[in-house]
Amino acid sequence: MKPTASKRTASDPQTSPSPKAEEILQRTSELLALGGYDSFSYADIAEQVQVRKASIHHHFPNKVDLVKATVARHRESSRRGMQALSERVADPFERLGEYCRWWAACIESANPPICLCALLAAELPSVPAEVASEVRGHFEDLSAWLEQTLAQGADGGRVRLAASAHAEAMTFMAAVHGAMLTARALGDARLFWSIAQASLERLRPA
Repeated sequence: MKPTASKRTASDPQTSPSPKAEEILQRTSELLALGGYDSFSYADIAEQVQVRKASIHHHFPNKVDLVKATVARHRESSRRGMQALSERVADPFERLGEYCRWWAACIESANPPICLCALLAAELPSVPAEVASEVRGHFEDLSAWLEQTLAQGADGGRVRLAASAHAEAMTFMAAVHGAMLTARALGDARLFWSIAQASLERLRPA
């Protein structure tokens, strides 16, 4: 018997989002960054994108699909950014500094004002499991990149480690994302760089 073709949506990982779906994802990313998972509805997105709610449901059948796709998009963008940084900046210590400076500029300009996964991680386990899985995946991607960078730096004498590369990667990741939340909590974007810089100094070679 011939199988019936299933209808694909923009939330399907094998489907390239249409320009309208991309716009919906971008607006969702912005709304998530402002207030988290429960802070918006399809009506809010429809108003910003200027489409009917039914059109959003056509691309993303429900909110879980929409937010999962948005976080997956953020995760993929982060992976590409880390790869590009590794290729562009040979010195591991300077690479970590560039990573922090990039986020400092984003937070200062509120574009984006915070890492979506840092924000959603603070909401676990109340977010749906499908979204939580993408959030955890992001932190796994980032911690692996940080560990690799720190190990490379330690081997070349460009990074000073007080513990294993894995432990230091987790510490650095916690400091950076904690700095994002602290800057938001106290309403001072400059706090991010202050905290991140102190974390970098711990790793500076003697």
